[in-house]
Amino acid sequence: MKPVGEMMDKYRNIVLHGFDPVSAGGFTQVPNIVLKSPLPFSARVVYSQLLSYAWYNNYVYPGQERMAADLYTSQPTINRALRELQDTGWLRIDKRGQGKTNVYTLYYVVNKARVVDNSVTHDGIIHG
Repeated sequence: MKPVGEMMDKYRNIVLHGFDPVSAGGFTQVPNIVLKSPLPFSARVVYSQLLSYAWYNNYVYPGQERMAADLYTSQPTINRALRELQDTGWLRIDKRGQGKTNVYTLYYVVNKARVVDNSVTHDGIIHG
C-alpha cells in the first residue's frame, strides 16, 4: 500500500518544490476580510505590503517610492491605493513633513470599512 501523501498527489493543484518561505524572505498573513473586501486590487496589495513592513511593529513608515519599487508599480498607483485605504478606514496616515516619510497605522477591523465576511459584524466582533 502507498503512503497517504503519495495517494493524494493526484489532488494537488499547487506544488512547491524545494521552497522554504522563511528562508526565501518570510511571508505575510493577510486577514481574509481584506482579501474579500470590495477595495480595488491595488489597495489590497498595498495593505498587504504594509503588513509585511510592519511585521515587528505596530506602525510603519516606508516611503511611497520604496513601496512602488517593492511592488513593481508606479508611485501614483501607490498614492491612489493609500488614499482608498485611508478613505475606507483601513489605514491612518500621519504626515511628518520636512521630507520625512509618513507614518502608516493599519487597522484590522474598522467600523467604517464595508464588511464582506458575514461572520464579522460592524461592531468588529467575529460571530460563529
